[in-house]
Amino acid sequence: MIFIGYIDVKLYRNISETIITDEVIINENQIKHIKERHGSDFDNLLKFIPDAVADPDYILKANRPDSAVLLKSINMENKSVKIVLRLATVSEPSEYKNSIITFMQIGEKSWNKLLRNKEIVYKRS
Repeated sequence: MIFIGYIDVKLYRNISETIITDEVIINENQIKHIKERHGSDFDNLLKFIPDAVADPDYILKANRPDSAVLLKSINMENKSVKIVLRLATVSEPSEYKNSIITFMQIGEKSWNKLLRNKEIVYKRS
């Protein structure tokens, strides 16, 4: 397990009113998933993930309950990243943390499609 950082819980209240922590982690199974499914994205993007989680450009409602899609443009690298975040809520054990399910680099076309097709719950001004 890797500790990633913290979220501003207030930004996620439209996804879940019952978030129990602001801490974000990624577990070994999800690391393995990212490395297997998204090639070198884990090694290339991991250093940007704490900032993307702490200060996303967009938070979108995901298909699954208590989950969010975060979008972040990484200006100095000219890249964009998509993160799927599972929020820890009162329905889960109190020791659970918000957990990254996956992350990957995405292109402009995918970025725009997500903004068109998902409910935007937060946009950085």
